[in-house]
Order: sequence, then structure tokens, then C-alpha cells
Amino acid sequence: MSMAQRFTRTLSGFALLALVACAPTPHREGTGEYIDDSIITGKVKAALVADPELKATQINVETFKGTVQLSGFVSTPEYIPKAVALARKIDGVKSVKNDLLVR
Repeated sequence: MSMAQRFTRTLSGFALLALVACAPTPHREGTGEYIDDSIITGKVKAALVADPELKATQINVETFKGTVQLSGFVSTPEYIPKAVALARKIDGVKSVKNDLLVR
């Protein structure tokens, strides 16, 4: 086998490995999904910050495959559905998991 063939095979093997490593699984996001989820998380945080009644610094936002998880604290029970509704309005959000508590 020539040096060029060996190099081509090695390079092809690395390319295949890189593609497999970035492939999504049920418990892991692909690169594109990770970027999309990061954008969703940022938009949800911005919506929470824009609401003067919610203390956005006390609400954590995580997104995995379009599912947003809200956790942390709000000051009154009425703010929980408000925060969930704000998250649901964001494009790309498939569902919202609510783990907010009243403090």
C-alpha cells in the first residue's frame, strides 16, 4: 500500500470518527442541537429578565433537545405559570419542565 493510500485511509477514518462522535443519541445532543438549545436558553433568559415582576437571577434555565427546564425560586405562586408561559412563547421550545418553587 502506498503512502498516499495509507494517508487517505487514515484521514477517512478520522473523518468518520468525528462524524460519529457528533451524532445525537437519546441522551446526548448533536452539535446543531446544542447550538439550537443554547439559543433557546438565551431567549428564555432574556424574556424572564424583561419581565419586571420576575427575579430572573433566581430562575435557572436549561434546555435539552428543545425541552426547557425552569428551576429556582419565585416570590409568589402566581409567577410560576407566568414564567412557564414566557418560556413556551419562545420559538423552538417543544415543552417546559417546571421545577420552580415559591420562596
